[in-house]
Amino acid sequence: MNQEQEFSELVHRHKSTIYTVCYMFSKDNDEVQDLFQDILTNLWTGFGTFRGEAQQKSWVWRVALNTCISVERKKKKRPQSAQLSMDIDLYADDDNDILQVQALHKRINSLGLVDRAIILLWLEDMSYEEIGAIMGITSRNVGVKLFRIKERLKQMKDK
Repeated sequence: MNQEQEFSELVHRHKSTIYTVCYMFSKDNDEVQDLFQDILTNLWTGFGTFRGEAQQKSWVWRVALNTCISVERKKKKRPQSAQLSMDIDLYADDDNDILQVQALHKRINSLGLVDRAIILLWLEDMSYEEIGAIMGITSRNVGVKLFRIKERLKQMKDK
């Protein structure tokens, strides 16, 4: 199997992970697609040098999160631009479950970039060890950060 086929299989296996990260760091469908392309580019760039020291899943998470965090930081340095309106708003729904998810999404998006990444990994049911490996911190530090993040999210709810 050549490198392109291996890469294609990697993307196919981890497509939902990549989209999960994109949706957490975006405000609309166009931004999701842009982030997805940026992540694919970064995965392809690093694919030849991936040594297999970490699990592929962890590596994909790390590349996806780092890409989104970098893009978000670059956006803050750029001047604000006007947003074009979309014909379809996937976030516009008045179903109670959707509204709760939207509220949680809004609260999580108000967190800092690293905290947002950590809570996303936790919501994906990853262990503290896996989160630590992806984020480059100890599992103990993950526990401390998660406790603080959850407390902040609770306080936001009460406001």
